[in-house]
Amino acid sequence: MLSTLERIVADSGRIDPLVDLVDKLRPRHPSQGEVTSANVRTLTLLLKGNPDLAARLGASLCTLLDERRHASLYTDIGILSNDGFVVELKRRLAYRLLPPALDDTYLSDAIDQVLYVDTDYRWVNAVPAADWLELFDVVAAATPRERRGAAQRTIVLGMLDAIRTLSCRVCALGLEPRLIRSNPDIETFHSPFLMQNIEVNEYLDGYARMLVDGQGVPEDARHLLVMLDQCDTALGKIRKNAASQGTSVALTYLLVALAQSIDRLRKLLFLVDVSGDLPSAPTVDLVAIANGATAPAAPPISLRRAGAITLARELVEAHNAKYELRGLCAANVDLLARNVTENASRTGEHYIAETRARLRYMFLSSAGAGVVVAFMALFKTLMSYLRAAPLVESFLFSMNYSLGFMLIHVMHLTIATKQPAMTAARIAAALSSKDGRHIDLDNMAELVNKVFRTQCVAVLGNLATVLPVSWAISMLWQQAFGAHLVTPVKAMQMLHDIDPIHSPALWYAAVAGVCLFVAGLISGYYDNKALYTRMAQRVRQLRGLGRLLGQQRLARLSVYLENNLGGLMGNFFFGILLGTMGTLGYLLGLPLDIRHVTFSAANFSTALVALDHRVSFELAVTSVAGFLSIGAVNLLVSFALALWVALRARKIRFEHGILLFKSLGRRFLAAPIDFFIGPRDVPSSQAVADIPKGST
Repeated sequence: MLSTLERIVADSGRIDPLVDLVDKLRPRHPSQGEVTSANVRTLTLLLKGNPDLAARLGASLCTLLDERRHASLYTDIGILSNDGFVVELKRRLAYRLLPPALDDTYLSDAIDQVLYVDTDYRWVNAVPAADWLELFDVVAAATPRERRGAAQRTIVLGMLDAIRTLSCRVCALGLEPRLIRSNPDIETFHSPFLMQNIEVNEYLDGYARMLVDGQGVPEDARHLLVMLDQCDTALGKIRKNAASQGTSVALTYLLVALAQSIDRLRKLLFLVDVSGDLPSAPTVDLVAIANGATAPAAPPISLRRAGAITLARELVEAHNAKYELRGLCAANVDLLARNVTENASRTGEHYIAETRARLRYMFLSSAGAGVVVAFMALFKTLMSYLRAAPLVESFLFSMNYSLGFMLIHVMHLTIATKQPAMTAARIAAALSSKDGRHIDLDNMAELVNKVFRTQCVAVLGNLATVLPVSWAISMLWQQAFGAHLVTPVKAMQMLHDIDPIHSPALWYAAVAGVCLFVAGLISGYYDNKALYTRMAQRVRQLRGLGRLLGQQRLARLSVYLENNLGGLMGNFFFGILLGTMGTLGYLLGLPLDIRHVTFSAANFSTALVALDHRVSFELAVTSVAGFLSIGAVNLLVSFALALWVALRARKIRFEHGILLFKSLGRRFLAAPIDFFIGPRDVPSSQAVADIPKGST
């Protein structure tokens, strides 16, 4: 360190010795915080014993601070730009590959040169604040007063410029049309985003008069902080409205940028305040700021210094992460993911049977879907005889799947494997406690039990019809055309494809489970989009369609599309995924294909007829076990992924899985029959008798 300090020239403003000095402080591994703390204390002792070196270091730092522009450091680092999510994402991608050219004009670029390792923030944060402050005090004490005062004045002026810029940015973003549409009160009443800008300008004008004339003190920023609180309230209302009105990535990006700008405004106001009346801001921090000889008394120096250190650490961490993609996506997709899973949760309520009557309805609904799937399996088999090119065949298979699933949705039928993506979100919604400590495990066990038995009944309903209907179709085909629907060789291949032991059937079933999970996300996304874009109102505004259908039919159509757009699009894209996965695996040479329980059961019946029912008992058992295992994997994979995403979207950590399983076990042992088919339905007369008097 001594040789590096001796290379520092006070008036040069060169940054190379500072880079080397930080290299000496930086540990070999970012987690070695104690090593860095020891290095900082060693540097402090070395400077205490060499006041001349401390003076040269302080003068060099003051020259660097005085010659650089500061405002962009506070307005850009750690705050999203106004370019939007897509542009920001592309910019970060480009800069990760080829960083931008550095400019000696800006202080933020100096930080880029000094703290160039992405993990520097870890060891900077690991050093205790007291050690950093002691080092700064030693350097400041040795630095000539006039040099130190000039640098301090430049820092304050940079912060004031940043406050004005951030205030204008908050005002502009707060008046964005998409923000006003989500909260019309902003336009009806005085906008807090506009009013805070007026207050900031008045505050800064008073501050400028103080700096120029050396007399008077600007009014404290309490009223300005109240306006910022009102801005936060408006943002909270918009986020709350998004739960029922939908949201978009653009709106979420705007909310994040606004929240970051308002938070930075508060921190800078605390640092430049000279009234001494502002409440402490323990999350603020930078370098110690003095206001010169003409400045009045500032807030308690301990709070000011603590605030400075906190902001400095925040800036270093944000600077190291300014080109990261993970943080950008995490900050901007959380609200959208929450709304997507929230819509899936509301849809999932329809997939949970509360009573035996609902279970019977679910069985009939899934049985109807099994009939449709049997014909979809027939059409797929016929399409395979066309011997079309791979991409053409993929398109035909996709349309068969998509149109069939959409028909099932329109007819209010149920595919069992579509349930987990919805019911998992419903379970996650019930886990409202973020720490997982205040959850009624008995009620949660009851909900999980309802989901389990509803899922079992739905699977049984699908299989109860797809097996006999596919068998009947194959028999009728043989009677009508004098030949089997598939050849014996093809039949054996179909049975081999669902063999859970000697084929990759379970792996392909897991791939299908991922497709089911993705389809659930797509469904929630379009449900959110239908709400956010006011789909019903837009459809009602189509005059040409109104003249064709009539206003009443158009109104019903608009409501139907808004309520069912997610289901229709989810089924459509699910069909695309199933139809293209095998072709994609063939073209890429990857083990990609799908196995779906209902279609596998249909293929089993078709193969059974094609082999004239001459199937060994072992092969029959293996095939039945195969499509049942495929169904289990379909459900488990899609449910696990959907539950994981739903919990992450709600930022919930559930740590009582063992207790939940014990509660489920007690319910099973207490009433095993009710566990699978539910308790007896309460007669309507008894239900009326159970209503307390005076209730409506």
